[in-house]
Amino acid sequence: MKRTPIGAALVAAALVSACGAGEYDIVIRGGRVMDPESGLDAVMNVGIRHGRIEAISEEPLTGGRTIDASGLVVSPGFVDLHEHGQTEEAYALMVMDGVTSAFELEVGTGDVAAWYAERESAGGQIVNYGVSIGHIPVRMIVMDDPGDFLPSGAGGHGTASDAEVADMARRIEEGLAEGAVAVGFGTAYTPAATMAEVEIMFRVAAEHDAAAHIHMRGGLRGLAETIETAARASVALHVVHANSSGGAQTTEFLDVIARARETGQDVTTEAYPYGAGMTRIESALFDDWETWTDDQFNNYQWVETGERLTRETFGGYRQVSGAIIIHSGTEEMTLAAIGNPLTMIASDGFIENGRGHPRTSGTYSKVLGRYVREQGVVELMDALRRMSLEPARRLEARVPSMGNKGRIRVGADADITVFDPESVIDRSTYMDATITSEGIEYVLVNGVPVVDGGELIEGARPGRAVRAGG
Repeated sequence: MKRTPIGAALVAAALVSACGAGEYDIVIRGGRVMDPESGLDAVMNVGIRHGRIEAISEEPLTGGRTIDASGLVVSPGFVDLHEHGQTEEAYALMVMDGVTSAFELEVGTGDVAAWYAERESAGGQIVNYGVSIGHIPVRMIVMDDPGDFLPSGAGGHGTASDAEVADMARRIEEGLAEGAVAVGFGTAYTPAATMAEVEIMFRVAAEHDAAAHIHMRGGLRGLAETIETAARASVALHVVHANSSGGAQTTEFLDVIARARETGQDVTTEAYPYGAGMTRIESALFDDWETWTDDQFNNYQWVETGERLTRETFGGYRQVSGAIIIHSGTEEMTLAAIGNPLTMIASDGFIENGRGHPRTSGTYSKVLGRYVREQGVVELMDALRRMSLEPARRLEARVPSMGNKGRIRVGADADITVFDPESVIDRSTYMDATITSEGIEYVLVNGVPVVDGGELIEGARPGRAVRAGG
């Protein structure tokens, strides 16, 4: 088993004395502790007290409860920057996939205070949670769009007046004042929104140290335009799902982002490990559907029934509205994104009443099982970096408390995932997205077990709201 360099091991072993002797609430004993920030990779014991990591030591520790992690990896809990819906149903599936913090940062919400209040009214959640103030829903409110989740009317297609743009900027500022952790954008869903309008919103985000998380339009040309606009606004830019946005040009798409980073611009991106995407059938993405050839429709799967669509059924369901899975990607596109060290891992998941995309319940286990263990596309430590440390860092400028997540170190929040590297794998499918992952043995959120011996702890609610300002 790989071990940390001697100097780092001595430092880690000494940490127990720095935090004081005594019994811990929980001790994770004898696991392969992997911390992507320090590079620690060694068999250690981890002591947890009051929701924080208080010891990492080669010496034995005693606790009110001891978890035997022999043969298992002890890693930071995974931080998902891109999960839609954010319901208790989805959270339960996510923790079974090792996620300890879940964020809705692409679409976001138009009412930040109400979004947090809804989740806090239940006495907390099983995971930590947070949201962006979203340009899409704000535009829908300002443009009097009745659409739900994605704009289908004026919010997507209407040209905004100067007064309406000013109203959007004001509402985004209000959302940031209410604690939104970022600003969300979806220019692919708002085709009438000019880049001048977007730049104004980018500037509002920059003034509040908030990153702009964007589902951009227009492939490589759109990416270049988005990066240039972000540079003028001096905003930190996060481009969501590089594989679906880049499509067949995913490699070139990531090269553009790499070149921007080389100039010093703050640009990051993410990917999910599936060839199929998912969205709403009524969205502006499909406004040209009547021009498609007949064979194109078979790439679309109606989530509610699992059926593949035809021209007739696509048109009918578009009138009804609902979620569809888009089978347009290839394994080559997925490999280009997952194999690139630039991409963070994020699910872009969504599930409702047992129906949705398997990435809600399988994203992280699929990366660890298929792309780390089986194919060797990614080294384990690098995968953990991209699942935990880098997503936490993306939010730290605006939410300093994220500096205590995505790490296994003394003083960090005890958000910890313990998994079996030899068996971890996703099991959910496009027909049944509720099948939980295998090999995730223990998950702790703020020091409280929510997955114990591979089983979900029903009723556990140790998750806390993650918001700017406290």
